[in-house]
Amino acid sequence: MSQQKEQWASRWGFIAASIGMAIGTGNVWRFPRVAAANGGGPFIIAWTIALFVWSIPLLMGEMVMGRRTGLGTIGAFRDYVGKKYTWMGTWIAAVCLLIMFYYSVIMGWCVKYFTLAVTGAFSKPVGTEVTEAIWKTFTTTPSQTILFHFISMAVAGFIIYKGVTNGIEKASKIMIPTLFALIIFAALRSITLPGASKGLEFLFSPKLHMLATPKIWLEAFTQAAWSTGAGWGFIITYAVYTKKKEDVAGNCMIMGFSDNVGALICGMAVLPAIFALSPAPEAAISAGNTGITFIYLAQLFTTMPFGSVLSALFFLAMSIAALTSLLPMIEVGVRNFMDAGLDRQKATLIVVIGGFLAGIPSAYSLNINDNQDWVWGVGLLFSGLFVAIALMKRGLEKIRNNDINTPWSDFKVNKWWTVSVALFPAFVTIIIGWWLWQAITWYPDNWWDPTETFSVGTIALQFGILLAFAGLSNNWLANRIGRGRDIMESTEEAK
Repeated sequence: MSQQKEQWASRWGFIAASIGMAIGTGNVWRFPRVAAANGGGPFIIAWTIALFVWSIPLLMGEMVMGRRTGLGTIGAFRDYVGKKYTWMGTWIAAVCLLIMFYYSVIMGWCVKYFTLAVTGAFSKPVGTEVTEAIWKTFTTTPSQTILFHFISMAVAGFIIYKGVTNGIEKASKIMIPTLFALIIFAALRSITLPGASKGLEFLFSPKLHMLATPKIWLEAFTQAAWSTGAGWGFIITYAVYTKKKEDVAGNCMIMGFSDNVGALICGMAVLPAIFALSPAPEAAISAGNTGITFIYLAQLFTTMPFGSVLSALFFLAMSIAALTSLLPMIEVGVRNFMDAGLDRQKATLIVVIGGFLAGIPSAYSLNINDNQDWVWGVGLLFSGLFVAIALMKRGLEKIRNNDINTPWSDFKVNKWWTVSVALFPAFVTIIIGWWLWQAITWYPDNWWDPTETFSVGTIALQFGILLAFAGLSNNWLANRIGRGRDIMESTEEAK
């Protein structure tokens, strides 16, 4: 029997945890560098469109599935669509955990930079060559990157171990307001630097002709999925702990908008700093450096009065952002183990220890970390497609009328939601088709080579292994997962 005792203590607790899920290093670390590498303004246009036609509709659908079944991703697909679709839930859980392996490493970077700031590493003005050297020295020292990866998994694991109300909810209520205050402060300081206006112009200048570039759309949809948590199984999992009268549309709108606002604030903190501080900002931006935020924000703080204190606060904010997103990644795995009969404590230990060990390669090598970010970022598009397939099989209009537009909802959703979800297969086909066409030009001679960091071959190989595992384990996992809620429970009964 599935263990279903825990519940969010309040709506604000659920929303805070959900915003924390969305606002992570995907905003502070990933958004500025991906936006910069894709022209700034045109990327923001494509990314905003993706929010409305992909992220928010998908978050709503996931919340419905979690509330209806009362199970994690594997059991949710089994009960919501049928036993033979269990493998789709396995794919979603596995992609989430595969991202968790390297995401914990990224949180470790944030924690390391917090310790550097506290010890005065950014107290005196230095050039980018110094902060770049600090970055390179740290990321090429495996003993350091693995240590901080361990610390990240241990901290997140402790919170998950404490449970939903006493762990995730309590932590989120403190961390989310703190995070917003800190990133707003960093942005205000960054945009007041001499030369920062060029960074804002780069970030927001439309450059509409660039919208014909397929890579921008692929990166925009990937970022939308990566950052909001759409398709990760987060909301399927968190929705298990919601109360009966929950505003699906309103909550998911708040999540999506909060994430985009948070990302834009982070972009306004990072990109103006690059233009103000770098001797060659265009070169720095086009490089798409994984460490772009760490290199330029660290230098920014050395130019400011009380730089050590301010840098410590900022990298603390980054650590908090990373932690609030790492928590639901672990919880996705924990919930599925709990559905199979384990208690929370045992499930947490399995996921945390396994996550630490599996994340060591990404801690050891930046190339491996970049590869995993590339592969499973694209994998999230397929995760979203699988959720859409499940929703279409249940009936989109039926879901919209009965599960989203409930009597207690503050926000009523029109057929925009139905149309958007129905178009998911077309979105994925077009975006992936464009990407495959372009990928051949990126690697004209060895696009098939799985050892290339960003090749088609590396995605095909890793996707193939995961699909084989999900398919072969379909019936075994379907039989292992306990029973959830009665999915035929009507909305009227929930009043």
